[in-house]
Amino acid sequence: MPNNQVLILDKQQITQKINRIAYQILEDNLDEKEIILAGIWDRGYKLAVRLKSVLETIASFKVTLVRVDIEKENSKLVAKTDLPESDWKNKVVILVDDVLNSGKTLAYGLGVFLNTPHKKIRTVVLVDRSHKSFPIATDFVGLQLATILKEHVDVVMDVEGEEDRVYLS
Repeated sequence: MPNNQVLILDKQQITQKINRIAYQILEDNLDEKEIILAGIWDRGYKLAVRLKSVLETIASFKVTLVRVDIEKENSKLVAKTDLPESDWKNKVVILVDDVLNSGKTLAYGLGVFLNTPHKKIRTVVLVDRSHKSFPIATDFVGLQLATILKEHVDVVMDVEGEEDRVYLS
């Protein structure tokens, strides 16, 4: 770990946060037959994969995973998914990302699903930095973290040779 990084969450704490979020999702969707976990590529998708794994062990509903690719640098919504709209139509959609900073990524992610009828849309983030410049609210959060704008939160998941970690630098 470089000297300018502060460890915020270790592997065990990340696992605990994911488990807690999964139980919150379960409680929010007890009567559903299927939910859609839409992970924003790439770290949001990795988090969605972890949530899916936990939900499959605790929930009776089917969990379908959707990968959402967003061109974050574009000033207009340019996004695609790996499943057709018919797969999430009239279902609960849960949009997943690793860190919420300005809210732009989640806003763009929500835009992907707004033209299709759905039961409800919820959002999940592992870390909420509370620097929103978009009107985005998070429904399920692992950690609320007060930071300054110059600081950066780095989520490390599924990197060969490195344990899961969340750093502040």
